[in-house]
Amino acid sequence: MFKKILVANRGEIAMRIIRACRELDIATAAIYSEADSTGIYVKKADEAYLVGPGPVRGFLDGQQIVELAKRIGADAIHPGYGFLSENAEFAHLCQANDITFIGPSPQAIHLMGNKVKAKELAKRVQVPTVPGTEGGVSNLEGAVAFSRSIGYPVMVKATAGGGGRGLRVVRSEDDLRAGMETSSREALAAFGDGSLFIEKYVERPHHIEFQILGDRHGTVIHLGERDCSIQRRLQKLIEIAPSLILTPQLRAEMGEAANKIAKAVDYDNAGTVEFLLDQDRRYYFIEMNPRIQVEHTVTEQITAVDIVRSQISIAAGEPLEIRQEDVTLQGHAIQCRINAEDPRNNFRPCTGTVSAYLSPGGIGVRIDGAVYKDYTVPPYYDALLAKLTVRGRTWDETVSRMRRSLEEYVLRGIKTTIPFLKKIMEEPDFRAGAFDTSYLERHPEVFDYDESLEPEDLVVAISAAVAAYEGL
Repeated sequence: MFKKILVANRGEIAMRIIRACRELDIATAAIYSEADSTGIYVKKADEAYLVGPGPVRGFLDGQQIVELAKRIGADAIHPGYGFLSENAEFAHLCQANDITFIGPSPQAIHLMGNKVKAKELAKRVQVPTVPGTEGGVSNLEGAVAFSRSIGYPVMVKATAGGGGRGLRVVRSEDDLRAGMETSSREALAAFGDGSLFIEKYVERPHHIEFQILGDRHGTVIHLGERDCSIQRRLQKLIEIAPSLILTPQLRAEMGEAANKIAKAVDYDNAGTVEFLLDQDRRYYFIEMNPRIQVEHTVTEQITAVDIVRSQISIAAGEPLEIRQEDVTLQGHAIQCRINAEDPRNNFRPCTGTVSAYLSPGGIGVRIDGAVYKDYTVPPYYDALLAKLTVRGRTWDETVSRMRRSLEEYVLRGIKTTIPFLKKIMEEPDFRAGAFDTSYLERHPEVFDYDESLEPEDLVVAISAAVAAYEGL
């Protein structure tokens, strides 16, 4: 097992990795920028080192990170998600310097991190895919010709990366001409690769993804699925596990398809195979994310498998402790992303200082976060502050528990998604499980929520209670 892991990330995922290392008695080293020096993960790691220049470049400088790991005696690097997590060159650089990259091989990242190549592989192993261009599109004329041939709407997608960046739904030729340039520019800024491809847009699907674990001894399993259909600007807001619409037969079939794709690239470590499920319950492979996912917590809650701990054990060469037949899905779980955003203003990111903070608790409630009272939200990073995950025996119990937890959640000083998410938990269609990727578009009433502050004396009382607790 490793002696020291350098965590090449920040925020809540850095905290998640540090916690897993603590349970394994592995020392941790954090990296931070000057803009993020007050991050709680910086304080919780055993060691912390400034990287730069600027607020972002240090997190993307693989050479600097590897040299730091060598200097401080770290024998492994965990990239989390985002930043360098899907960078095959960084994984290779770690390998070349005898530092273990806690993730899949550079070859798997290179293949599965490229959506076009991943689709080609899925076709070879006979997994259904959404109709799309054979390879990327190199010019506007080719994009127009292909879109005319399959009919609008289509999706313009970045060949590299994910998270909704470089992705556009296009419903006309005029929109295509405008969207291609914007998508390429956005993809280039996010991933250093502006190449694009085009797929047929599946109307009102469910976004279903299967969590994969593979070890270095040839074993690949899945831990069931997550439904990530409730999204804003093609980025996920709420994730549930298991899906409410998959039959046991369909779950087994899609899970086997996910395993088949992973085995085809000798995949090891954690990954996610993503599908679209149309209204006729036909599924299509869309991509594989060769890294830990933000939403891994809902899978952990219904399987009792620690995915981050599994990542570390797999990277250390240990075999998986469970087999496919050992995986059981118990109850239901929901994750809500607590973002520093204004839902009523097109989810515009918000910055500022947290003036009061009190997280919810009780049975079946989990918080993964990196926010606290007096924390100043920087403008340079993703808007995610915390992930609230709840578990229940039934779907109704789980939704009620999430609504209650959001009611308890106090985070003041900046606008957040908390009141918006609470309104969704109260909406009848969501409670009935009647949602797909068009949910927010078809339910504008969820944006009509009460964001009035609690009475001033309550906020004062909460702040005093938190201060007293911190002083113990």
